[in-house]
Amino acid sequence: MPMRLELRLERSRKLEYLVPVVSVALALLVCGVLLLATGTNPVSAYAEMFTEAFGTSYGFAEVLVKATPLILCGLGVMLAFKMLFWNIGAEGQLHMGAWAATAVVMTGWDGSAWLMIPAMMFAAAVGGGLWALIPAYLKVKLNCNEIITTLLMNYVAILWVAHFIYGPWKDPVSFGFPMTRQFPDGAQLMRFGDSRVHLGLLFALVAAIVLYLVQEKSRWGFEIGVTGGNPAAARYAGMNAGRNMILVMLMSGGLAGLAGMAEVSGIQLKLLKDISPHAAPYGYTAIIIAWLARRNPWGVVLVSLLMGGLYVGGETVQITMKLPVNIVLIIQALILFFVLGGDILSRYRLVYRRGVSHSPPSGGTPSAPPRGDGEVLGGG
Repeated sequence: MPMRLELRLERSRKLEYLVPVVSVALALLVCGVLLLATGTNPVSAYAEMFTEAFGTSYGFAEVLVKATPLILCGLGVMLAFKMLFWNIGAEGQLHMGAWAATAVVMTGWDGSAWLMIPAMMFAAAVGGGLWALIPAYLKVKLNCNEIITTLLMNYVAILWVAHFIYGPWKDPVSFGFPMTRQFPDGAQLMRFGDSRVHLGLLFALVAAIVLYLVQEKSRWGFEIGVTGGNPAAARYAGMNAGRNMILVMLMSGGLAGLAGMAEVSGIQLKLLKDISPHAAPYGYTAIIIAWLARRNPWGVVLVSLLMGGLYVGGETVQITMKLPVNIVLIIQALILFFVLGGDILSRYRLVYRRGVSHSPPSGGTPSAPPRGDGEVLGGG
């Protein structure tokens, strides 16, 4: 009974939006089984995570802090994915943006925030954008696989930052710890009240509005969608796919670079080795966010808040319930696994045919199966 996947002629919009919800539910269910196997009550663990993340003002403020770089990186990855350029390099672009913003400070300039912050933002966007431009150029000119190039360039960027904080930029009074000197007041993002929520959150929300307008209201956004959905049709219509890919990756890397600037200028106030959380780096989490959000800017904002809650809740149960910090990474991996599986089912249907012989009779050729004997699994 041969079985195969067949592309759906029409994709169900209901199924498209149902897949992310079911994926998250299944990921929590499977992770709950793993928690149960370790002797931990999953209901209590999830309740503790949710309460600490969204049930207190301090917890929600920390969710916003975590969500800020996730929104910026998620928007960048989403934009690249919309054009079917698989940008796995947001983590490296974030690091290069943080490095470029720090370079402005390390010149010795100690000006007002009205001058330094825009200069650091510009440097971060350029740093992240140029870093993303390299794999884009290799894709356009040499057809290099962007998954491999963007992934490998993450490690180059991380080691590049490490070189400077261990070497020429290392603070001489840091007691041997790899970090730069603290940024001057003019290079620090304004914080809201007594919380750690900073101006970078406003940058992220403005970026979401701009991307929504670009995608939905501009000709260039229309070209991005057409090129990603049907490259052949885009070429036939005279759209310059190579130029659009370069511009998309410049913007994608620039957004991730801004996330790096927001972290070093709003939270760390210096350049450190670990800009992203070690267990679940922001740049890689952005990939999950872009898929769950269905490449929608407002979806990116919402999913980033949920992922921020996962970070904060995971840190809480690590302390209160003695769970490993990798619990966040496990949940994220399961979510991505189920999202990808569900996405296949929303794009394809499983069909099989009865009575189809794998080998032709002796001395003959295989005959075509009679019409109408196919059965469909997986709906539609």
